[in-house]
Amino acid sequence: MSDPSGLSGTHEQRLPAWADPSVSPADLDAQGVSRRGLLRGAGLFGAAFAMGATGALTTTASASSRPYGGEDPRLAYLVGDHHVHSVYSHDAKYTFSQLAAAGAKYGLDWMVFTEHSNFGHADFGAALEHKEILRARAENPRQLIFQGLEWYIPAAEHCTVFTTPGRHEVALLTAFERAYDGKLLNYTDGSVGGADTARNEAHAVRAIKWLAEQRRSGYVDDVLVLANHPLRLGIDSPHELRNWRDAAPEIMIGMEGAPGAQGAAIPGWRGATSIRGEYENKPSAQSWPGYPAQAFLTYGGFDWATATVGGLWDAMLAEGKLFSVTTNSDAHRIVFDTWRNGDWPAGQNFDTTGRLPDPVDTGTPQPGSDFWPGQFSRTHVGVTRYGYSAVTRGLRAGRVWVDHGHLLDGLDVRVKRDRSPGRGVTLGGRLRVRKGEKLTLEVTVTTASRANPQGLLPELAHVDVVRGAVRGPVSDRDAWKAPDTRVVHTKDVSGRTGTYTLRVPVTAGDESFYLRLRGSDGKRNGVGYLGAAVDPHGPIPHEPGDGDPWEDTWFYSNPVFVDVR
Repeated sequence: MSDPSGLSGTHEQRLPAWADPSVSPADLDAQGVSRRGLLRGAGLFGAAFAMGATGALTTTASASSRPYGGEDPRLAYLVGDHHVHSVYSHDAKYTFSQLAAAGAKYGLDWMVFTEHSNFGHADFGAALEHKEILRARAENPRQLIFQGLEWYIPAAEHCTVFTTPGRHEVALLTAFERAYDGKLLNYTDGSVGGADTARNEAHAVRAIKWLAEQRRSGYVDDVLVLANHPLRLGIDSPHELRNWRDAAPEIMIGMEGAPGAQGAAIPGWRGATSIRGEYENKPSAQSWPGYPAQAFLTYGGFDWATATVGGLWDAMLAEGKLFSVTTNSDAHRIVFDTWRNGDWPAGQNFDTTGRLPDPVDTGTPQPGSDFWPGQFSRTHVGVTRYGYSAVTRGLRAGRVWVDHGHLLDGLDVRVKRDRSPGRGVTLGGRLRVRKGEKLTLEVTVTTASRANPQGLLPELAHVDVVRGAVRGPVSDRDAWKAPDTRVVHTKDVSGRTGTYTLRVPVTAGDESFYLRLRGSDGKRNGVGYLGAAVDPHGPIPHEPGDGDPWEDTWFYSNPVFVDVR
């Protein structure tokens, strides 16, 4: 396929062997390269890799070859962050080297640099940053470093767009930015009844379909999209989220369940009105009017759409379609950091260079809301081998759970048919059963074994099981409630340490359903937004300016679907 950007140069690169999806495990062994190669001293992932007699990693069977009922492989979980900004974003501060080193320090296996769209970035920055990404990959060979973009969605908020490394990764991102970015095109209006709203929303759908075509054609190996901070401004309406998802479900795979900027409300730091995630906005003319005022806050640091049991995320899952949640740093300016932006040379600015000057260390704490990548927010992706494509495949499959504050060292979730000898189905998967069949939800927890970056040893207090009925596509694309979703089981696990497995009996009723998990340190709980009958002890907002994130940490998992015959 010809280069859709019209740009010269394809920025070819040679991937290290362990990062190249075309290199088999046997080839790695022959080259003396560990297939993980990266097992840190903590040993968090080592035991999770299932080895056969030959030492090869267990691989996922194709959908057509799976036995009735469903079956999934053993997994290792790689920790990552898909939303990081550098000097190639007009409002950020740090170099790639600083950010990649921080990610390595805090245990990240993968990260995505997502610079803001603007003309300076499209004209200069994307190509320049690629050279630095290649350098960062060389300096940090134990990390998978993706190049991405923070897309200004026409008529809506922001999305992470990123692709696996290859000849066309820069060309694809640049062509996409120029052709589909709402800010560059001035396709920003999304107000109800706005003269350009329908056009702008349609352009966003076309953008996602265009990305899908680049993947289908083989122009790039893989590309994914995730909605960022969806309820921060309330301008991502339910119908837009559904339209993006349905345009290409293999590309538009989910949203930030919890935004970055988790340090925004540390007491005494930013101000008396600060909210975790910088969710400090009120409804505007661009906001979808169906959201209540409470939707503009975070709950235990999580977006209202995710944190509300029976809310918007559940309403989308109740259609029987996977839509993942993630969390990340959205790193721009780190709390208590002492660096400031460097000074511009005479006559230069971001529009003419596509890059900020390198930062300067002042020795004095500077304003900021964010944590370093991996310092507080972590997205865990289940894989069967190590590499860039393994991460994108794991994300697409929905094998995802997230935590704050390093609350857990590990989580494995399986739904099994009783008396079945197999491993069952894990996060993002589907289990086919008969009406009335007895099932077991197995939740294997590995508690935190060491102090987190704040110097605290996290302790999990409870695990909640959320069950929702699957009713199929909705007639009202703006519906944001799932009335048959609720917390159905809570297990008090206070004081338990090490690795243990919870077994929860489940019966398949008349209709299909899904199960998802949630848990916290138990320090801040209250009745959920839709009432005690739905969620008796869910996350709650903090008072403005008083949201210590380390004292209110949660984990969430993606769902497992159970299809009833």
